[in-house]
Amino acid sequence: MSEEALPPSMPPAVLLPYQQRWIADASPFKVAEKGRRTGLTWAEAADDVLIAAADRAAGGQNVYYVGQDKDMTEEFIDACAMWARNFNHAASSIEQGIWEEDADEGDKNKNILTFSIRFPRSGFRITALASRPRKLRGRQGVLVGDEAAFQDDLPALIKAALAFLIWGGKVRLISTHFGVDNAFNELVSEIRAGRQKGSIHRITFRRAVEEGLYKRVCLRLGKVWTREEELAWVQGIYDVYRSNADEELDCVPSQSSGAYFSRSLVEARMDETLPVLRLSLPQGFELRPEEERISTVNDWLVQNIKPLLDALPPNSRSYYGMDFARSGDLSVIVPLVENSFLRKQAPFILEMRNVPFEQQRQVLFYVVDGLPNFSAGANDARGNGQYLAEVAAQKYGTEYIHQVMLTQDWYRDNMPRYKSAFEEAEITLPRDDGVLNDHRAVQNVKGVPKVPDTGHTKDLKDGGKRHGDAAIAGALAWFASLNGASPIEYTSTGQPRGADAQGFM
Repeated sequence: MSEEALPPSMPPAVLLPYQQRWIADASPFKVAEKGRRTGLTWAEAADDVLIAAADRAAGGQNVYYVGQDKDMTEEFIDACAMWARNFNHAASSIEQGIWEEDADEGDKNKNILTFSIRFPRSGFRITALASRPRKLRGRQGVLVGDEAAFQDDLPALIKAALAFLIWGGKVRLISTHFGVDNAFNELVSEIRAGRQKGSIHRITFRRAVEEGLYKRVCLRLGKVWTREEELAWVQGIYDVYRSNADEELDCVPSQSSGAYFSRSLVEARMDETLPVLRLSLPQGFELRPEEERISTVNDWLVQNIKPLLDALPPNSRSYYGMDFARSGDLSVIVPLVENSFLRKQAPFILEMRNVPFEQQRQVLFYVVDGLPNFSAGANDARGNGQYLAEVAAQKYGTEYIHQVMLTQDWYRDNMPRYKSAFEEAEITLPRDDGVLNDHRAVQNVKGVPKVPDTGHTKDLKDGGKRHGDAAIAGALAWFASLNGASPIEYTSTGQPRGADAQGFM
């Protein structure tokens, strides 16, 4: 029920939906990239009071909050005191204390001011201090790093934070962004790429408003909410931040433009013995008799694709990704075959130009039917590609086929994982200038790695247009290989099956 639909006697929920999701996430290590003044620290204080007030058997622990400065630590500890009163938890008044730096650390400021609240019944406390990651070593409990991107020594804080996890502690890092090369953004990228365990919450200012932030402001100020005033308020906030709004409000780290894949990285994962096959049909081919169209394409498949499929190791597990185009750009199919070391190779890449819808279906089905132990596929389901994604799901089952809408969120979550496959030498593609140029066409567009709408290049083989097609198909194939056995947000339905076959050597 929305807040505007609540009867007068029913107050709104204390926490907004994105605050509730943050608290409900029980991950040992969670990170929030957020817009300014969205109230996430306030919600974190509520969770921390519940943790520190609980006894050990119920998961109680000490909580250490590291703010950027004294004002932040005071604001946080005041919020904790407020929550303790509202939760009716017995707690001490706020206590000020001093942590002394060790003499051999060479820090001129030997004293660190701390603020603490003790919970006598549980024996735990909440301690808030300005950034001094060295003082966290050897401590245990829950560590909260606020405005992490602005900490004086974030890498040291992250090191100290990860040590908390060893003995059952928890870590929460919360921050707006502060540049693409900042350690906070690098950590977010590592988690998205799957190289670092953890969960990410992305809370843009607009998302917070959609979930009730301005209504909460009105409630606090005693104002009547209207849609018109909300729109004007939001525009006023963006006008204040102006050119910094992307980073300060929309979770887009600054200076995040340029090629996403370096040439050297892609070339290092290419093998010149792997072929790229191109099926290019003349204009008007779609008007020829059906039998002629089927026969012509089948002859091409038998001559060019069948020998490659027959040579695949029969015990390997296989996947595919397909980027669809009917005219102008290419349709590209990237099969991936997994070896016994869990590395994946594209035994070939198949590119199609000006191939009719029905013949693209014919080609896709021929390839998938010939793949050993087919485990999952991912189709670009935008526009006309939705037809081919749908018929593939009908033939092979929705549990096998991911019908992917290539949204901003999909690119943000999955391109880093695909890039990580190159960085970790987990993927091999054919050495081909078109495939290379497609990967080089991926750009950071306002913090999202994707092929921009204007990112067309010329195909050196036939002079036609390319639009990052092989890179998108490769990313879809990698996506299918990672998600072949679990349901995910971007698919139509179901859990893609997993083959029981052994990998090949």
